[in-house]
Amino acid sequence: MISLKKYLDAARDGAQTRDEPDENDLASVALAAYRSALSEMGRCSIDVCPALGTELRQGLGKLEAKLSASVNCGVVRTTEKKVRERLQEWGKQTASHYRQQTGEIKDILLVMARTAESFGLRDQSCAGRISEVTTRLEKIACLEDLTEIRASIESSAAELKTSIDRMTAEGKAAIEELRAEVSTYQAKLEEAEQIASRDALTGLGSRLWVEDLIAGRISASDPLCVAIIDINGFKQINDQHGHLAGDEVLKQFATELQSVCQSTDMIGRWGGDEFILLLDCGMAKAQGKIDRLREWACGDYKVKGRNGAVKLCVDASIGLAEHLEGETLNGLLARADAEMYREKGVTSAMAAASKA
Repeated sequence: MISLKKYLDAARDGAQTRDEPDENDLASVALAAYRSALSEMGRCSIDVCPALGTELRQGLGKLEAKLSASVNCGVVRTTEKKVRERLQEWGKQTASHYRQQTGEIKDILLVMARTAESFGLRDQSCAGRISEVTTRLEKIACLEDLTEIRASIESSAAELKTSIDRMTAEGKAAIEELRAEVSTYQAKLEEAEQIASRDALTGLGSRLWVEDLIAGRISASDPLCVAIIDINGFKQINDQHGHLAGDEVLKQFATELQSVCQSTDMIGRWGGDEFILLLDCGMAKAQGKIDRLREWACGDYKVKGRNGAVKLCVDASIGLAEHLEGETLNGLLARADAEMYREKGVTSAMAAASKA
């Protein structure tokens, strides 16, 4: 019996040349069977794993085609090695693919089980009754007496309605409870937002609240001016009369600002002894408002100091800036702040000159 290797060596040396393999030639038959096996493995791989089988079938098809083009020991050995490697790699990929698919299915089943469990626990008693009714209805088919059948149906229907009504009532109660909880949390959220938007000491809007309003006006391209107000000599008030006196000055000053401003003017505490004012108008009208504010809010204040009531003369430096087209919020605030410090410098210089 000739071996496959000897047959291939003979074919290479020209000892045997045939267009079709001889049925009595074991090597020819074995080679044909090997090629057929490769083709069949490729076809079966699609049935085993459609997602990855096509690629394997194409790869095995190319190797099978090489065996039909030219055959020698080297080609057979190379083909055998590549087939083994492709099958091993395909086996690993297929196992990984099905592990992933199995994991996803397990996750879905777990979600379904948890969902069913949550509903089952809530409606366990109702579900038990419905199950009993279902069993009873199934037994009706075995009854022969129409009167008994009718009585059983009426009884089952009544119990079923009772269970459904109970589930409906419990569902409504659960929804109402949920609505109440949502309403409570919404009220708490609104309260928290209200607290966050207000200055605790003066009751005015917070810096963030006013800056958000200014940013909104800028986005809408509305005309507006911003004023930054700083109480002059406030540190000396705290140092001489105590921080409680300073807090009282801030609260009274905030009240005066509110009384002189219109409802469309937004006032906030910018920080420390500084306040910020949003005016929905141009520079000319805004300047008039600032002049009235200066006359009204600045002047004599009575507060309680360390040693009793004390009278203070409160003045302020005010920086006013009108929004320019294309200007950012920070740019507008920076100009108003710079104008405020410019005025404060002038005031300080005048006070020093008067003392001299």
